Amino acid sequence: MMRWLAALLVLLPLPASGQDPGAPPGTEPASAQPPAPTADEVLALGQDAPGRMTVPVKIGSQGPYPFTIDTGAERTVISRELASLLALPPGRRVRLTAMVGTSDVDTVRIPKLTMSSVSGEQIEAPSLEGRDLGAPGLLGLDSLKGHAVSIDFERGQMSVRPSRKRFRQYDAEPGEIVVQAKSLLGQLIVTDASYRGHTVRVVLDTGSALSMGNSALRARALKRRETLTPVTVTAVTGATLKADYTQIGAVRFGTVTFENLPVAFADAAPFKRLGLDDKPALLLGMDALRLFRRVDIDFSNREVRLLLPR
Repeated sequence: MMRWLAALLVLLPLPASGQDPGAPPGTEPASAQPPAPTADEVLALGQDAPGRMTVPVKIGSQGPYPFTIDTGAERTVISRELASLLALPPGRRVRLTAMVGTSDVDTVRIPKLTMSSVSGEQIEAPSLEGRDLGAPGLLGLDSLKGHAVSIDFERGQMSVRPSRKRFRQYDAEPGEIVVQAKSLLGQLIVTDASYRGHTVRVVLDTGSALSMGNSALRARALKRRETLTPVTVTAVTGATLKADYTQIGAVRFGTVTFENLPVAFADAAPFKRLGLDDKPALLLGMDALRLFRRVDIDFSNREVRLLLPR
């Protein structure tokens, strides 16, 4: 079973059942406090999905806790176990669009979140099961605005740094490829990509364990009787999605061409959210990004830099 695919989060407030219309959003009776976590739940806070890189995040004065940076998620998410441990107050109930579809979820109010140069206050974060997140929390695009993410696969490190809009592009270092992207709903979409001469929109998704293609890409890529392996993808909400897993070749990304790129094909909800359900599109996950020594994603300058293997 394929787990821990990132969610593309779209949040819409829902009316809380039995809540006073005049009360501030998220206000509930004092008796509605989250239960204290069990010993097993507290232990699980330090566990993470195999192969995932994390960054230390402080919640208020507590922590740090290992959060995953998820460039495929619109909003920062926290596990229910950690939210319960810290007794975070409940927020509004919201509608969330994840990899599998849309569902209604609870949120909690994070008074302050700090990670290196990233700091945010009064964050209303969806609260989901830690076993589905694969980490105590995910840092989404709302926490990454005005920053650049660097993933160093050789050192096994992930970091975030402030970024400002530049008037000119820095020269590429030896072995480095620079690709420009467009911004859509906070996502960086690379249009300088193609499959056998046909344009493919690519979204870099650091929270996804594997790459996913939509039906429009599948129609171009699978014209012969390729061997397809059925897989079950589990989203961060715990819901599942059936997909067909195979390898495709001749996927060009900038000046790099992927051969035998593993892709799971499914009509995942993020494609429709980004208006890419009828165009060949690919969510490029960590399985493909790990082919490089380093990946830098600069949101301020809409730029992606890839350092090729030695």
